[in-house]
Amino acid sequence: MLATDNLREADRLMTICNACRYCEGLCAVFPAMEMRRTFAAGDLNYLANLCHQCGACVPDCQYSPPHQFDVNVPAALARLRNDTYADYVWPRALSGVFARNGVLVALLCAASVAVFIIGFVAFADPAALWSQNAGDFYKVMPHRAMVALLGAAFLYAIAAVVFGLRAFWRDISASAPPVGFGALCQAVADTFTLRYLGGGGGGCTSENEQPSARRRVYHHLTFYGFLLCFAATSVATIYHYAFGWHAPYAVYSLPVLLGIAGGLGLLIGPAGLFALSGRRDPKLTDPTRKGMDTAFIAMLFLTSLTGFLLLVLRDTSAMGLLLAIHLGVVFALFVSLPYGKFVHGVYRFLALVKYAGERRMGSFVD
Repeated sequence: MLATDNLREADRLMTICNACRYCEGLCAVFPAMEMRRTFAAGDLNYLANLCHQCGACVPDCQYSPPHQFDVNVPAALARLRNDTYADYVWPRALSGVFARNGVLVALLCAASVAVFIIGFVAFADPAALWSQNAGDFYKVMPHRAMVALLGAAFLYAIAAVVFGLRAFWRDISASAPPVGFGALCQAVADTFTLRYLGGGGGGCTSENEQPSARRRVYHHLTFYGFLLCFAATSVATIYHYAFGWHAPYAVYSLPVLLGIAGGLGLLIGPAGLFALSGRRDPKLTDPTRKGMDTAFIAMLFLTSLTGFLLLVLRDTSAMGLLLAIHLGVVFALFVSLPYGKFVHGVYRFLALVKYAGERRMGSFVD
């Protein structure tokens, strides 16, 4: 017996779709569905996270509203997908904190850390906060203190995500075939190309039911922007610890060039996704729980924006204040990662791994 209304609705729709199979060429959800005769809760959670919410199946479906069958797969799976955030989150007590007020909580967290840093600097060396330090961040806040603050937040985020992934994989993999290297490579390729945001070829369904590639482009910019910024931080870490080359780095240095490229992606991509989310037909989404989705793209955008301001104004007296604000935003981004759209990205990757394994087996799994 399925425990929740969202699970029961997803089971009803998958049963109807499994009998019809008209949409099997649109994305990964329908071929994965066809490998099942019945749907356990873990199967439905797997399908929900495999769905990229392109919306292409709604205008193609002969049973979509106003038909009495009321088949709306993207909305039903979006509601169930949002349930998985709370079901697998660690620690469970924090799931409700971010659910509806994600932007407010993240901004309050960022502001609190920024105020703490300003107070810390003002207490240790008041002049450092407003001095022109030639871009030397560590004259404002010591390197060890900065690493301790952000390192703790990052390690917490990694631990929370790993615990959530472990619970998710345990739930969806009860009937999964062994994952081979080929399936893993296929999942990586599908992830890096965002293959299933193609909507069967035409792109995602927009507000007027016309397919468009814009959502896929903005996702690409956000995804690769995030990876480039992570690469910039990683290279700077190697410079610092392996070679003893300390910041500030020149504009033409590899960490700064990677950061600029990634930052541009994190300005354009999140801004585009936010604009599209406001114009998208609400019948394709779960409009009741958008808090952490909005918070994630907002914090990515603010991280990039404050980073660019810090780069441009690092030789001025505003650098100390901008550094405190930027570190506060980065801290808030890290601690909010396990509770929103970021964690769905890694859940979706595991769903793609399972799907690739099932396709290679080419047989029913129940």
